[in-house]
Amino acid sequence: MGCFEKYLSIWVALAMICGVVGGMVAPDVFGVIAELEFARVNLVIGVLIWLMVYPMMLKVDLSSLRGVGDAPKGLALTLVVNWLIKPFTMAALSVFFFEYVFAGFVSADEAQQYIAGMILLGVAPCTAMVFVWSHLTRGDASYTLVQVSVNDLVLVVAFVPIVSLLLGVTELQIPWGTLLVSVVAFVVVPLIAGVATQTYLSKRGGAEAVERLSSRLKPTSVMGLLLTIVILFGLQSETITSQPGHVVLIAVPLLIQSYGIFFLSYGFAYVLKLPFRIAAPAAMIGTSNFFELAVAVAISLFGLHSGAALATVVGVLIEVPVMLSLVAFANRTQGWFSSDFSVK
Repeated sequence: MGCFEKYLSIWVALAMICGVVGGMVAPDVFGVIAELEFARVNLVIGVLIWLMVYPMMLKVDLSSLRGVGDAPKGLALTLVVNWLIKPFTMAALSVFFFEYVFAGFVSADEAQQYIAGMILLGVAPCTAMVFVWSHLTRGDASYTLVQVSVNDLVLVVAFVPIVSLLLGVTELQIPWGTLLVSVVAFVVVPLIAGVATQTYLSKRGGAEAVERLSSRLKPTSVMGLLLTIVILFGLQSETITSQPGHVVLIAVPLLIQSYGIFFLSYGFAYVLKLPFRIAAPAAMIGTSNFFELAVAVAISLFGLHSGAALATVVGVLIEVPVMLSLVAFANRTQGWFSSDFSVK
């Protein structure tokens, strides 16, 4: 799999093309995949995400979680960026572009729909895929788990008020089933499976046995990522081909937001002198999105074929390529950070 890792950007590009072409050539196949969902979480993509997350959970050391309170800076950075900065910068960017810069290219109604969809993305920090990005940057698995878990707790109480404030929607109906299923399926179950496997292997072969299994599962994790890209682009091939112009317009502020939030978080992590294994995942969490929740809320509020739903879907489309580019950047710049874990 060294070849896959070395040329990962090429395989991702090919996966995107295969997805779009596959969606056009065999729409019925992707239609069947789209129908396989529970609580608006696609089961096929769910399995693939689970396969990507599980190897990361093998490295979680539950005993080390007690020491997280001694290293609060990474957690504080994640919370400040996700809840005090990101939602409001996304709202500002979306309004700036669609009420001013792109005003001549879309109708006023379309502009408001796109703004709404992008705001929903901005208020939904990542729950599952961040484990993949953390894994690819060799992040601290235990600390990443704490960061994601705390974000999920804040999400439950903060999502509705912030979305209501930014959208002016007072009777917001959150698909709690989507939220609950996602957290359980992508965090709780893989964690239990990973810790159980780690405990079993440690008793029989020590830490070396755990590391061997993790290494063997790495190809599975990468293939899961590529298949996820194929399916996501296949499911949205009609959107990509029927409204390419609007997809590009929506992508512009989303790209600026994604890279802007990453470099802001990464810069703060550098100033705070966080070790790389905490700094990289902290920046990734703020950049990545809980797209299942954003898409589900957009559909429930504005309808399946609304501009808001389209905006959240574009967020899904750019998510993986953007995050992989940031993973590559982080890995190339890890020398900027300390490898010391004694963060205060």
